[in-house]
Amino acid sequence: MGTFDLLHPGHVHYLEEAASMGDELHVVVANSETIDHKPAPIVPDEQRRDLVAALDVVDRARVGHPEDYSIPIRAIDPDVLVLGHDQHHDEREVAAMLDSWEIDCRVERASAREPRDDDPELLSSSAITDRILERRAADVPGRPGR
Repeated sequence: MGTFDLLHPGHVHYLEEAASMGDELHVVVANSETIDHKPAPIVPDEQRRDLVAALDVVDRARVGHPEDYSIPIRAIDPDVLVLGHDQHHDEREVAAMLDSWEIDCRVERASAREPRDDDPELLSSSAITDRILERRAADVPGRPGR
């Protein structure tokens, strides 16, 4: 599960790594109603789902349930659940939650994608947001075309 508000190379790395751990990659895009650990997404749920689904590595993407996290996971019945390297969930807690739902599934954590030396990449939504805000702050008010 992920928010995927700004799709970036870090997400692609995570999803490619997750796909390598199983036969199919099913992605649950977080329902905006359930996100409480960071600001709500800007991009609507269905649009974020469609962007993730458009990636060749993804077999199926769905929006999470607005009240019960277990519903899409039960529907998928995964063999492995892969967390992003920076997701706030603890692997042991997720494994215990899956066990309580009677889902026999191992929990893995994807690695972080390291930036390339020859091409400085923006590998997180916050880095992209920070860069946008920096550039907008540097814009001169009243400049033609603004």
